[in-house]
Amino acid sequence: MNRFLVPALDSSSNSVTITDLKLIHHLRDVLRLKAGEAVSVFDGKGNDCAAAIVKISADSVELVVKNRKVSVFRKVSVTIACAIPKKSRFDDIVDKLTQLGVDRIIPLKTKRTIVKLTKEKEGARHKRWIKIALSASQQSQRSVLPHVEALTDIKDVIKRSAEFDLKLIPTLEGERKGFKEVFSHPHPYRNILIFIGPEGDFTADEINLARKNGFIPVSLGTSVLRVETAAVAVASFINLNENN
Repeated sequence: MNRFLVPALDSSSNSVTITDLKLIHHLRDVLRLKAGEAVSVFDGKGNDCAAAIVKISADSVELVVKNRKVSVFRKVSVTIACAIPKKSRFDDIVDKLTQLGVDRIIPLKTKRTIVKLTKEKEGARHKRWIKIALSASQQSQRSVLPHVEALTDIKDVIKRSAEFDLKLIPTLEGERKGFKEVFSHPHPYRNILIFIGPEGDFTADEINLARKNGFIPVSLGTSVLRVETAAVAVASFINLNENN
């Protein structure tokens, strides 16, 4: 079933009217959907329903709601701030983290981040990552879209990290806890922030600054993981840990 984002979805109404011309063009001229066909619509905030097309024209699509999906919200909110790796691998990171239910994704600029972007390119990449998150949400049947932030310096993320009740910074050096050890017992954590470092790891200054602001250095095991592997690994672990 085709699934579409409709931000103005009214959770109390049995009818939906789509007026976004780009979406209408996609439904009508690309997918060639007709009256009577079933679709799924969601607003990215938790409202989700199965519907059927009643009328479709060049400037509007009218739907009737058939049934509503009861959204199950996660007990734990997960934010992953991940250094941008080389090439376009951050596209895959956004896609995979969205599928794994991560609530917020922060592209991270660190001292050893190799990729250097102009302001114009930063803006273009940010728009692309938002589109990738939307596509992955549609594919994975997410009712709530992840918030994908613009490229942010690690120091700025640390400065505003007080809202989190658990903050982890995986690193290859120094005294660290095992990642699994942190979650080995029932925990009260409801808002988790995890940093993922660049090729070459975080600098000592970055780790020290994070420590001073309540971050716990952790190890992800004996292997040195690529950036994208580490991001997916931590999101997967929390996902499985939460659901078991």
